[in-house]
Amino acid sequence: MACGLIFWSHRPPVAKLTRTASTSASLVGWSRLPAEYAIPDLAPSQVEAQQYCRRLARSHYENFSVASWFLPARLRQHFFNVYAYCRIADDLGDEVGDPGTSLQLLDEWQAELDACYAGNPRHPVFVALAATVRKFDIPRQPFADLLQAFRQDQSVTRYETFEELVGYCGYSANPVGRLVLYLCGYRDAERQALSDCTCTALQLANFWQDVSVDYSKGRIYLPLEDLRRYQVGEEQIAAARSTPAFCEMMRFEVQRARDWFQQGWPLSAKVDRELAVDLELFSRGGQEILNAIERQGYVVLGRRPAISKGRKLALVARAALGKLL
Repeated sequence: MACGLIFWSHRPPVAKLTRTASTSASLVGWSRLPAEYAIPDLAPSQVEAQQYCRRLARSHYENFSVASWFLPARLRQHFFNVYAYCRIADDLGDEVGDPGTSLQLLDEWQAELDACYAGNPRHPVFVALAATVRKFDIPRQPFADLLQAFRQDQSVTRYETFEELVGYCGYSANPVGRLVLYLCGYRDAERQALSDCTCTALQLANFWQDVSVDYSKGRIYLPLEDLRRYQVGEEQIAAARSTPAFCEMMRFEVQRARDWFQQGWPLSAKVDRELAVDLELFSRGGQEILNAIERQGYVVLGRRPAISKGRKLALVARAALGKLL
């Protein structure tokens, strides 16, 4: 399951709550998001908070429902709670349309995170999450690291080196895998390091799949040093021209991501079978993205590579078989 949570999709409506905000700019920012995201005046009950997180997670069927089939029932609600935190935090950074306002909303979200650990949150996500944090003794840092990534997105739109990009993945992707490990009872550095490799690989696969999508948002995650090395200009990305030089660069980047998957693969043998099934499902899913890029000759500009329905069903069937065996 590690890092499957980092791949989000469109947000359908969930439950309705009262809106509150400290400034007019904050009000404008919340108004650009689903009304249900706002911080209410009064905290809901634990039951209401859990229902909120459950609805939010299950409504994003492309990301979560398939994975949730393989989760032990005792952990499902806790995964819902973590997912809801990640989902809304990501949208605060990516869907508001104004960096300054996003930063303000992320500050408000972090204040609720602080309140969660202090024992007095108001937002349903944090009311539900507080119980998860207590049960599994989850440290605050992975949640805070994700917010650091979303803040960074507001000002950093290019990465000079691959090392800088991997450093960003340490905030944007790796914390999710660590949260999953905490939920499954693993706290050691060895498993965390292997999870980091898998999560970084998944993030890279997502970046290589979405070069044109990210560029439309003003972002390029391909390292600038690689653009220069292969003599690829930003104007080619803007014009969606997948030249031979660009495709050769993408071949190189795809292999890099495969190497990170390979580094993280031993984790599956170091966890119980329930978690291993989810790890393998998401790792193979990420590698299928790389396979899709390869199948279309590394032409990703204007042609987003996608996993076919048949391949998705095959992955799920393989995971289901593994679960049964």
